[in-house]
Amino acid sequence: MAMTSLFVLPDQAQAQVMTQAEAAEQRRQDPSNLTELRKEAEQAAKKLEDATKALEKRQATAKAARDQLTTKLRLLREAELQLGRIRQPVSELAELLYEQPIGADGVVPFLSGDADIDMLPAMGSVNYMLSVRQQAVERTSALAQQTETLAGEAQELRAGNLLAEAQLAAEVDLLRKQSDKIVKSLTAALVKLGIKIDKVGRAALGCNPLRAATAGNYPNGLIPRAMLCPLQQKGHSLRADATIAFVSLNEAYKQTFGRPICVTDAYRNLTEQQSIYYRRPGFAAVPGRSNHGLGLAVDLCGGVERFRSAEFNWMEKNGKRYGWFHPDWAYSSPFEPWHWEYDPKMDKLP
Repeated sequence: MAMTSLFVLPDQAQAQVMTQAEAAEQRRQDPSNLTELRKEAEQAAKKLEDATKALEKRQATAKAARDQLTTKLRLLREAELQLGRIRQPVSELAELLYEQPIGADGVVPFLSGDADIDMLPAMGSVNYMLSVRQQAVERTSALAQQTETLAGEAQELRAGNLLAEAQLAAEVDLLRKQSDKIVKSLTAALVKLGIKIDKVGRAALGCNPLRAATAGNYPNGLIPRAMLCPLQQKGHSLRADATIAFVSLNEAYKQTFGRPICVTDAYRNLTEQQSIYYRRPGFAAVPGRSNHGLGLAVDLCGGVERFRSAEFNWMEKNGKRYGWFHPDWAYSSPFEPWHWEYDPKMDKLP
């Protein structure tokens, strides 16, 4: 009985590892499975968002510190100027006492030790003025030293902030490039699957998952075309994340039924929703309240519109894997088996 060897030669092990890596890469590049690309795009978006917030916080903190130091230096300069104005007349008075006599014999008796009692008040004033002058000089010197210290701290803080901002900016730029690269890969996969874009790729940029939240900022039924991403089904579009998920769902559907999902309606602008509301009362949401106006709903055909058909049952069983589901109200009131909606929270990748 032949025994199976438990040992694998190094070359064989390397070949197995390479084969596994190649298989993983093929799965990642397979345009029929956008899950990995969507996961990478979401992760890149989160990292880019966190890094951008950190940079903005650093810039705000640095600005506040610079403003505080600038205020302190300004106050110190004003104090120094004020002391200079005080010091000037004191200095001039002191010099004047030496130039002009205090008494009949000037300052000579004081200097020679022959001053009498009448000269003491004048000499007291001299001592007082000299004391004030000395205090002013000392105060000015202390302020000058303090100003120099603060200026050095300000320069050091500014240099540190500039370095930190530069490092964070470089990180943000790197993350942005990585995100752009992933989005380009995702766009290429969508194009390969038949997503129509214009010559400059504007529609493809709308498929960027980073734009999905931005589209949610617009009123119901008033989302700009640039914020929508076209479906493989010509003439229909949805919000970016809904489109990407629907494309994956569509590819899985094609593998089962041999044909793409039939779509009769997707995003509706406000005018289109008003038209349907008045033409089909009771079967369309009030304009401004429909998920179609948010780019998060589709109306399907090709068998899905028939309740409990094979196509409907398949959608019911598999749609949630891609974030698409049949809402509870559509089972009864009003009864709309053709209506399906996308929930971004449901479409969270592991």
